[in-house]
Amino acid sequence: MRDAVIEDLLRSSAPQILGAVVRRFGHFDLAEDAVQEALLAAATQWPRSGTPDDPRAWLVTVASRRLTDLLRSEQARRRREEEVAQWVPSDGRHAPGADVHPQVDDTLVLLFLCCHPSLTPASRIALALRAVGGLTTREIARAFLVSEDTMTRRITRAKKCIETSGEPFRMPVPEERADRLAAVLHVLYLVFTEGYSATAGPHLVRLDLSSEAIRLTRIVRHLLPSDAETAGLLALMLLTDARRKARVGAEGTLIPLAEQDRSLWDRDAIEEGTALVTEALRRGDAGPYQVQAAIAALHARAPRADETDWSQIVRLYEILLRMSDNPIVALNHAVAVAMARGPSVGLDLLARLVADDRVSDDRRFHAVRAHLLEMTGDDATAREEYDEAARQATSVPQQRYLRARAERLG
Repeated sequence: MRDAVIEDLLRSSAPQILGAVVRRFGHFDLAEDAVQEALLAAATQWPRSGTPDDPRAWLVTVASRRLTDLLRSEQARRRREEEVAQWVPSDGRHAPGADVHPQVDDTLVLLFLCCHPSLTPASRIALALRAVGGLTTREIARAFLVSEDTMTRRITRAKKCIETSGEPFRMPVPEERADRLAAVLHVLYLVFTEGYSATAGPHLVRLDLSSEAIRLTRIVRHLLPSDAETAGLLALMLLTDARRKARVGAEGTLIPLAEQDRSLWDRDAIEEGTALVTEALRRGDAGPYQVQAAIAALHARAPRADETDWSQIVRLYEILLRMSDNPIVALNHAVAVAMARGPSVGLDLLARLVADDRVSDDRRFHAVRAHLLEMTGDDATAREEYDEAARQATSVPQQRYLRARAERLG
């Protein structure tokens, strides 16, 4: 149990430690290596010696020392030695010339740095998910539908690009923030999504990720209070996270939305999220996060599953489909249509997605098709689809849920 607590502490601390080390020294690429070694040292030593009184300070100190060693070994010349010696802090102060903003979270600064305009949109997101989201390269590769080797090279190139850009570790000035905001919000959305429904591993929820995404989104909204999409994203997170306690059974089993005990939903979060999205939508020109938040609010307002306003949800998904060609939105739209107009209509829409290789081999596609086939009474085919969805799933709770659905059909 103690080891699990230490593991959670290290996982949640990693982005903050990386931000602190990059702020102090720069050298993004080497800083990440140094932080990983500090985390490994903590994982090895703390179970035996006990957790330090100030774990963050311990990790920053060890990572700083290791980074100094890395810099010295990589740049053996005396000039580099002297430069490194000047960087090493002896009294806890930042290096000369460092941009110090104690009121701004280092993790948020790191996130904006990862979203540097010199990077491609895909590289920004991948690097931020690695550095800030704490996702493994394998998890990020799975999200981008590329091999792990390809993603490793992409992230390495992105770190080198940040290194050579000379970008100072500080919050961008207001005009620069606007250019990076869309990427920042997208990363926060992906981090939250991974935390709310982990793509792999033994647990359905990674609370460290979803909580951190909400915390950082609150800070972004504080910095940009007039941005409606930031408010929409925060609303979406709150309205979705409000259902968290009802999604997991006693043994970690997944409980679908229609079967959840709605008395367990967090009403304070629902009220805050609903108020945020209502205010944002009044400004006009709604963006995708606001529309998704509006859908989440409709689910939250329904006292029971059979009282959900599916017709309105269908209309909102149709708005989302006009905004972007997103196969997951199309999949969710098919579900909403099935609930509003019958499963056969939803299955007709799914048939159009079979040729879309972005989603046709995805666990979610097969799970949705299985559910709609089950609604029509075609239990044999539904079972096959549940089995296929379970084979595609990489999350243990999702695998168990899908197999249980298949077995229930005989």
